[in-house]
Amino acid sequence: MSDAITSTHNPRIRTLRKLRDRRHREESGLFMAEGEDMLEAALRHGAVPRSVFAVPDPPPQLEALMARLPAHTERVTASADALAVAGSLGSGSRVIGVWEMPDIESVPAAQEPGPVLYLHDVADPGNVGTVLRAARAFGAGLVLLSPRAADPFGPKAVRAGMGAVFGQPLVRADFESGCARLGDHRAIALVPGAGRPLRDVELEGAVLFALGAERAGLPEAVVAACEEIAHVPVDRGGADSLNVAMTATLCLYEYRASHA
Repeated sequence: MSDAITSTHNPRIRTLRKLRDRRHREESGLFMAEGEDMLEAALRHGAVPRSVFAVPDPPPQLEALMARLPAHTERVTASADALAVAGSLGSGSRVIGVWEMPDIESVPAAQEPGPVLYLHDVADPGNVGTVLRAARAFGAGLVLLSPRAADPFGPKAVRAGMGAVFGQPLVRADFESGCARLGDHRAIALVPGAGRPLRDVELEGAVLFALGAERAGLPEAVVAACEEIAHVPVDRGGADSLNVAMTATLCLYEYRASHA
């Protein structure tokens, strides 16, 4: 490793901090993830970081992770104070990794089996990250993000996803073009209180679940383009609907249960 960076004003720390900003991520083609659990998740999925900033004298868990890095990964030693300035966690972090952002503008040539999720204008990065985590846990083949959905590579989304962004296939596309590139998938629109209860819907074959932002929901054009409308029933007198991430998780669970 290089000599330790101790100044919170060091140019490398300032550049690292800029990755908290979406515009800089898009300009540089890089994103960051904080903490040992994120580094471990990345390595587990074969996502090798371009560089890793770590504290001097790392604890055994972090030292073991650092030993797994390939020779071409840059290793930078930085004080805890410097990393706290660069990162987004209030408690600071012992390690911050930097990765190249993958291309999410085209559908992978070899699609993984499993259901597809389409998120329309879901702007909260925590929700997007949580959906990615559920998608990875339940074997979703692909997650489609509309052009105005939150950046899945922002710190909050990466953290909420617990590293799922390193392994879950993603595509940025509107509903029409995304479906056209996917091929033959039966689209199911999730609309609170409308259509059939989700558990009563046939989930055989290639299925796409379309979900909208919590306030705006899905636009009429997307709902009309879907073959089926469904909802997750909730108790009367309770909440009118569920958080979009919870709804997506239930969709994936029901799909998995129907194929058990």
